[in-house]
Amino acid sequence: MDDLTVQNPLGRRGPRMQVNPPVFFTSAGLTLAFAGLSALFPAEAKSIFDALQAGIVREFGWFYIASVAGFLGFAIFLMLSRYGDVKLGPDDSEPDYSYLSWFAMLFSAGMGIGLIFFGVAEPIQHYASPPVGEGKTIEAAQRAMVLTFFHWGVHAWAIYIVVGLALAYFAFRRGLPLTVRSALHPLIGDRINGPIGHAIDIFAVLGTIFGVATSLGLGVLQVNAGFTHLFGIPNNIVVQIILIAAITGCATLSVASGLDKGVKVLSELNIVLAVLLLVFVLVTGSTVFLLQAFVQNIGAYLGAVVERTLQTYAYRPNDWLGSWTLFYWGWWIAWSPFVGMFIARISRGRTIREFVSGVLLVPVLFTFFWMTVFGNTAIEMDRSGAVALTQIVKDNMPVALFEMLGHLPLGTIASGLATLLVIFFFVTSADSGALVIDMITSGAADDPPLWQRVFWAISGGTIAAVLLVAGGLDALQTAAIASALPFSVVMIFICYGLLRALQMEGRSGGLDLSSAAAGASGGLSWQERLAAITHSYRKEDVTAFLEGTAAPALEAVAEQMRESGLSPEVVRSPERVDLIVPYSDRGAFRYGIRVRGLRTPSFAWAENPSKASGERHYRALVQTSEGDRPHDVTGYNRERVINDLVKRYAQFRAVRGVS
Repeated sequence: MDDLTVQNPLGRRGPRMQVNPPVFFTSAGLTLAFAGLSALFPAEAKSIFDALQAGIVREFGWFYIASVAGFLGFAIFLMLSRYGDVKLGPDDSEPDYSYLSWFAMLFSAGMGIGLIFFGVAEPIQHYASPPVGEGKTIEAAQRAMVLTFFHWGVHAWAIYIVVGLALAYFAFRRGLPLTVRSALHPLIGDRINGPIGHAIDIFAVLGTIFGVATSLGLGVLQVNAGFTHLFGIPNNIVVQIILIAAITGCATLSVASGLDKGVKVLSELNIVLAVLLLVFVLVTGSTVFLLQAFVQNIGAYLGAVVERTLQTYAYRPNDWLGSWTLFYWGWWIAWSPFVGMFIARISRGRTIREFVSGVLLVPVLFTFFWMTVFGNTAIEMDRSGAVALTQIVKDNMPVALFEMLGHLPLGTIASGLATLLVIFFFVTSADSGALVIDMITSGAADDPPLWQRVFWAISGGTIAAVLLVAGGLDALQTAAIASALPFSVVMIFICYGLLRALQMEGRSGGLDLSSAAAGASGGLSWQERLAAITHSYRKEDVTAFLEGTAAPALEAVAEQMRESGLSPEVVRSPERVDLIVPYSDRGAFRYGIRVRGLRTPSFAWAENPSKASGERHYRALVQTSEGDRPHDVTGYNRERVINDLVKRYAQFRAVRGVS
C-alpha cells in the first residue's frame, strides 16, 4: 500500500486527480464502452435492450416486488421500534434545520422531471388501458389514480429512506465516509476498503448514472414536445439530441462556474415555478372536484396498498407490470444514491423516527396532490370530450401535458412555464447527479478537481442521448430496470448492515463530541471538560495532535506489544494513524484515529465543501475494528490516548476470545 492510498483509504489524491482508482476507472470505462457501442450499433443495442427487459421482467420481476415491499416494511419497522429514538449524529446533536425548513427541502427532493412528464400521461394511460378490466369507465378512472399513487407513493420513498438513512447514520453517527460502502462496515469491517467495497460503489455509480440518464431522457422528450407546441419545432430524434447537447452544456457551465448560490437559487426557483404551475391548474380547473378527488384518492390508495404491494400478476401475466411498476421500482432504486444522499445531508441531528416519518409523509402528500390536480383534470377533459387525451398519450406521451394546458385559460403561458420548469430540472438534476457520482468515485473526497464533476455531467447527457437513439422511451425503461438489479441486492445488505449497527447501539459507546466527559478522560476538572466540549479546533490543530501526541502514543503501545511476542504495525499518514494487531484465527485488532471535519449540510449541493471553513470544525475521532461508534479524543494527552487504546484492546480480546 503506497503513501497516497494510506492517506485516504477510499481515495487517491494528486495535483490533477482525486479518485478511488478501481471505482472511477471501472465506472468510467463501463459507461464510455456502453455509450460507444450503443452509438455505433443502435439497431443491435435496441434488440439487446428489448431482450434484456423481457428477461429481467420474466425472471426477476418477483424479486423487485418482494424487495421493495421489504424496504417499506423495514422503514416502518425502524420508525416504530426502539431504534426510532437513535439520532443521526452524536447523542447531543440537534437538527441543523427547523421542521419548516426541513419539510421544504424534502418537498424539493420530491420534485423532478418525472412529475412533469407523468403527471398527465400516467393517469390517462391507466384510465385508457388498465392492467385488468375495461378502460374509459368511472371505475377505470378511480383505479388509474390508485395505480398512479402506488407508483409515486410510500414505496418510492421507502427506497430512498433505506439509502439515505444508512448514509446519514454511518456518516454522522459512526464517522465513516459518506459513501454507500460504509453501510456494510458492520458486516465485513475494514474490507469495505477492498474489492467488495469497490464493487458496491461501482454498482451505485452505474445505477445513479442510468437513473440520471433516464430522467434527462424523459426531460428532453418533454422539452421537445413543449417547443413543438409553442414554436412548431419538429419533434424528432435529431432535435432531441441537439436539445440534450444544449441543456447538458448549460449544466456543464453550472458545474464549471463554481457558483454555489446560483445552484441554490435555481433549485429554489424550481419549487416556486412548480407551485405556480400547480396552483394555476388547480384554480383554472375544477377546483372543488379536484379537492374532493384528492381526499377520495388517498382513501382508495390506502385501501388497496397492501394488495398492490405484492401484486405480480402470476395468474394473469401481462406486459403492464414491466412497463410500469417494475420500471418505476428500477428507476427509484437507480436514483436512490442521489436522493438518499440529499436527504441524508439535510437530516443530521434528526432521530430515525423523525427521519422516516417525515420522508414518508411530506413529499408523498405533495406528490399525491400534484398527480390529483394534473391527472384528474386530464381524465375529466377526456371524459367530457374537450380533448382526446387518451389518443394523444397513445401517439406521443410527452405532448399530452401541453394539450391539456392548452385547453385552460392562458394555456400558452402555462405551457411555456412547464417547459422552462423541465429545463431547470434538467440542469439541476445533471449538476447534482454529477456531484453524487463524483463523491462516490472519489471516496467522498473533500475537494476533487472540477474536471471530474464535469466529466460525469457530460457522461449523463451522453448516456441519455444514446438511449434515445437506441430505443427511445423503451430503452430508458430498460436502462432503469437493468441498472437497478445489482444495486437492489446491495440495498438488502445495506438493510442488514444498518440493523446490525443499530443492535450494537446498546453495547458500544456513541460518538461523543464531549470527549473529555467520557470515562477515559482521567479526572479532568469541569472547566477542562467544558473547554473540550465548546472549543472548535482547526484542521491544523488536529493534525498536529495526531503527529505530536496520538502517533507517539500508538508507537509506545506497539513497542510494548512487540516485547510480548505480538506483531503490531503503526500506519501513519497526515490525517490518520492506525495501530493494527493481526491475529491469524481471530482477525485483526485495529485502533484508528483520524481527522474528521464536521460541517452543516447545505440545501444545494456544495460546489466545494472544503472551502466552507466557516461551517466546519475538526476533531480527532477513534474507531476500532469492533464496529463501535467513533468517539472523540481531541485534546487527550499521551497517557489518556494510551489508556483509551488499552481499554478498547481489552474489550477486543474479551469479545474475540483471545487468550
